[in-house]
This record gives sequence, C-alpha cells and structure tokens, in this order.
Amino acid sequence: MKYQAVFFDLDGTILNTLDDLADSANHVLAAKGFPVHPTERYKTFVGNGIPKLIERMLPSGASEQIIADTLTDFQAYYALHKNDKTAPYPGIPELLQALKARGIKLCVLSNKQHDLSVAIVRHHFGADTFNIIQGQSDRFPTKPDPTSCRFIMEQLSISAPHTLYVGDSNVDMQTAHNAGLIACGVSWGFRSVEELTQAGADVIVTRPSDILSFVAGEVQ
Repeated sequence: MKYQAVFFDLDGTILNTLDDLADSANHVLAAKGFPVHPTERYKTFVGNGIPKLIERMLPSGASEQIIADTLTDFQAYYALHKNDKTAPYPGIPELLQALKARGIKLCVLSNKQHDLSVAIVRHHFGADTFNIIQGQSDRFPTKPDPTSCRFIMEQLSISAPHTLYVGDSNVDMQTAHNAGLIACGVSWGFRSVEELTQAGADVIVTRPSDILSFVAGEVQ
C-alpha cells in the first residue's frame, strides 16, 4: 500500500452532520430572538470549531457575553440532538472497512469538540474502527495548525510521506500541507471543489472508493 495511515476530517467528510448542526443552531437563535439561517448557509459557518460557528451565526456586533451564552446553550442542545439526522456518507463505512482490512491505520482529526467527536464517531462506526479520534481540546490549537496532526503521527509511529489527509474544506487542505501531508479533498462535503482546488488539494475524489484506489497507489 502507498500509505500506512489515513487521517479523516469529520463533518462533511465521513459524516453528514449539517442538518443537526443547523437545526441546533437555529433552535438556539430562535429561542434568543435572533434571525435563523437556511441549512445550506451553515456549510460556510462550520469548519473552524464550534466557537467560530457561534460567532458566524450570530448577528454582527454581538457582545462577548451573548456569544458566550449562545455557545453554552448550543453545546447543551447539540449534545442531545447530535445524532438526530447525522449519518455516514454513502460508501464511507465500506471504505473504512476496506482500509482497515488492508492494515491501514485510521484516524479522525476534527475541530469539533473532542468529547462530541468521540461520541459521534463511535455511535456511527463503533469503538474499534479508528485507531485515534482527536477533536478540539485545550491540548492543541485548532486546525489548520498542524500540531495535533503531528502528535497523532508520533503516536502511531508513522511519518508524513506514509500518511494521507482527507477532508472537505480549505482548512483541511491547509492542515495537511502544514503537516507535510498529501491533501485529498472530497467533492461530497460542505465546501466546493473550487475551494479545495484554490486551497491546493493534491487530489480531489468524487467517490469514497476512489480513496481506496489512491491509498493503494492504483491512481496518482
């Protein structure tokens, strides 16, 4: 195999979490009397962590106290509704099984809060699919900072040339390059192929099975 490990982003890459994120955000906004947003708008709000999502969804000029209160309310509501509509993208479970069967180490690296990342991933894929699940925590800066990515490689004793990073946004492409990894963009996620291209994606795939072919070295 060309690669020994594959790091996946979470939201928009292996799981379609958009509806639950949007529904939770709009519930909190409506409860506070703020305007809500179309679900599609949240595709550009997410990707840099929940605190940044809160800033983007609130009206411009919201006070620090309003931001903090909204963050608290969102986290509480989303924790209860994070799996109402969330589901793996078609072909992702099969891809993960195929990679694991070939001895590829699998990791999730997300800007979503760590405990939520672990809970959501294990709910949909079980406890044994991924070697490491790393969400946002005080231990590391958020992506695209490469610190968490490099930490995971150290834990797995795998070097950058043998690690593939897969994601759906410019943040993911930047994270990969900042860590010295090949950046694989997926076309089915929250962001556009144009964004991935502009962010320097080394390859863009249109089906999960394409990732298996790339990892195996069957396509360049």
